[in-house]
Amino acid sequence: VVAEYKRVYPKGALAPQLLGFVGTDNKGLAGIEYQYEDVLSGTPGTMEVVSDLSGNRLATVSVEEAVPGESITLTIDEDIQFETEKILTGVVEEFEAKRACAVVLEPATGEILAMANTPVFDANDFSSVEEPDRRNMVVNDQYEPGSTFKMVVTAAALEEGLVTPETTFTLGRDIQVYDRVVHESHAESVPETRELTVIQILAQSSNVGAVQLGLEVGKTRLVEMIRRFGFTEKLGIDFPGEADGQMLAAEKWSGTTIANVPIGQGIVASPLQLLAAYAAVANDGQLVQPHLVRDLNRPWKRQVVSPLVAAELRDMLTVTVEDGTGKQAQVRGYEVAGKTGTAQKVKEGGGYAEDRYVASFVGMVPADAPRLVILVMVDEPANQHLGAYVAAPAFAKIADFS
Repeated sequence: VVAEYKRVYPKGALAPQLLGFVGTDNKGLAGIEYQYEDVLSGTPGTMEVVSDLSGNRLATVSVEEAVPGESITLTIDEDIQFETEKILTGVVEEFEAKRACAVVLEPATGEILAMANTPVFDANDFSSVEEPDRRNMVVNDQYEPGSTFKMVVTAAALEEGLVTPETTFTLGRDIQVYDRVVHESHAESVPETRELTVIQILAQSSNVGAVQLGLEVGKTRLVEMIRRFGFTEKLGIDFPGEADGQMLAAEKWSGTTIANVPIGQGIVASPLQLLAAYAAVANDGQLVQPHLVRDLNRPWKRQVVSPLVAAELRDMLTVTVEDGTGKQAQVRGYEVAGKTGTAQKVKEGGGYAEDRYVASFVGMVPADAPRLVILVMVDEPANQHLGAYVAAPAFAKIADFS
């Protein structure tokens, strides 16, 4: 009888895409197991043995003791992780979605309390799961953010002093920029002309208003704000395979790019990058590097917008939940600030699919002094595609429990 070592995951189907797994040699192959292989594995020992011809040990000449690996402590809260996975699984079943992800983060520390993906599977039986289902879409995948990105162009306009939250614009049902015409998402229900404040543009998720703000800000200042929020770089989270954002280089922008980017088209980002941008708003304008392991990390920090602008954005995003598109994200006993997103997916060969969407909601709670920032993203829901109805209620359930 020969003893062998085997990696066992006592919680089974809890956070499998996050934890990852090891191979037959007990070396990490994915997830945290791979990221921290050097810390966890230690150094094997060695010994020289003198034997006779029959294999009997006569003497041990030298021994080098093994050095055990170190333990690491995740920032993950087990209860919040479990509940988040349960809620996500219900959303995917209800809306017949392809998959979904959610993250719960403390904006002041950058600690991630939950990072959930569907489908959930038993980490002890990872070999029976297809590779796409093992992916951590929060960190490894990219999407066009859609309307959740309107916060960024609003932040740029406020930071540059071009507008205040009460600045009013006269807007039509559409806006033309060179040969590109951008329509409101439900143009038939919108008056031919209307007066909207910057608060209302964000709360009602006006496409025309967001493009107007983009024209006010201009390419140079908008690109700079996008970079400051971290959309064009890796955030350096302690997880393998992090995707960096992608945006057309500033010198390659056409005249109509300024009509795409403010409404979250023509730019791709990971769910983690979108979460981090809202976390900066929650944390008085300071972005703290997200991370998954305590003690081994010294997260960097940087100021993205001023504390005043961050406070104005929180107030505006609170109106979005109270009176705008995010009403389904309300949590009893708390003020919530956040934004819905509904993004059409890009087709192969260019253009947008008419029947494939990514529905999302990202928000913070309590709105006046946020303790948590939570993102929910649902990929290709079938029987309803609006973030307001698919993702926002899931946010509310996760926030209420957390």
